[in-house]
Amino acid sequence: MSLQREDITAVILAGGKGRRMGGEDKGLIEFDGKPLVAILIDSLRRQGVDIVINANRNRERYEQFGCRVIADRLEDFQGPLAGFSSALHAVDRGYVLTLPCDGPLIVEDYVERFIDSQASSGAQLCVAFDGERLQPVHALIDTGLRDSLDRFLDSGERKIDRWYALQDFARADFTDRKEMFRNINTPADRQALQAGRMKAGIPILGFSAWSGTGKTTLLRQLIPALGERGLRVSVIKHAHHHFDLDVPGKDSFELRKAGAVQTVICTSTRMALITEFDSPADEPGLEQIIDGLDTERVDLILVEGYKNIEFPKIELHRAEIGKPCRYPEDASVIALACDTAPPGDIAIPVLDINDVEAIASFIYDEFYTSQRSPKG
Repeated sequence: MSLQREDITAVILAGGKGRRMGGEDKGLIEFDGKPLVAILIDSLRRQGVDIVINANRNRERYEQFGCRVIADRLEDFQGPLAGFSSALHAVDRGYVLTLPCDGPLIVEDYVERFIDSQASSGAQLCVAFDGERLQPVHALIDTGLRDSLDRFLDSGERKIDRWYALQDFARADFTDRKEMFRNINTPADRQALQAGRMKAGIPILGFSAWSGTGKTTLLRQLIPALGERGLRVSVIKHAHHHFDLDVPGKDSFELRKAGAVQTVICTSTRMALITEFDSPADEPGLEQIIDGLDTERVDLILVEGYKNIEFPKIELHRAEIGKPCRYPEDASVIALACDTAPPGDIAIPVLDINDVEAIASFIYDEFYTSQRSPKG
């Protein structure tokens, strides 16, 4: 009988110490506005499998995600095999599908690829392969291997590759989705993953400021200045209030108010997509919005808002606003644009907020040329 999704329990491994993240519980670290574990849970639920979280800390917080939570059977944070063992003892039959909590780029056919690998090989163990090497924490494991793993751990062994060497395992093919295995092990990893590489290597630059500082005014001036430097710019603006692009009486307005969930308005010169959300929880994250852009037509994405997400930003500051800078607490700020010199030693470039050409030159010369990925 072929393996079915109902025979699989996905186990998100969130039981580590997070040493390189300063001891933070990595599964609860936010990426694109959501805890990493929540991103994985959302994807796995869409793929139709049961989910268990393996966690050794913050059990109550993990339980809030609506999944069963299990701790390592072995004490003192002894690595991924300890999580494997706990999973195999917690699941009565079928297979467990393990994956790390710090890899948010999980693909939508993740489960299907492992099912295909098991179906074609008949193996009790299938391990992800990225085209160059195995990705050992991504594995589909028959619960029948529980005793084998117990004996291995009882012998004092903890190396995952050594246990795999004792098994007749198959490779689950992810050679075309190598980017999925980018993990967040350090604060720099998280920033890099959100720093202008969310889609097709298009650089992304944010503008952070208190209300009234003039973000939109500056962007309106920067767009043509960047255009003169040959950059095609897209802009994402996060609004905190209700807004409407339509006016009563227009066909598109009436169709939307009649109940259309999505309305597309298209002419020979312009297209707009308007989507209605049932609740604030349905609001897409920044990465999802970027995924909807036609990046073949874009060289640079400018973002107004989303100040609590880590990606490169220029912080704008005007003394008359009377508010403090978010820098240096916000480590994602790469430059300050001010109307007066900030006090103290500043380790990042300081720009004149009123000198649009200087800011445009900084964006092109210092940011864009270092962030862009070669095309073709």
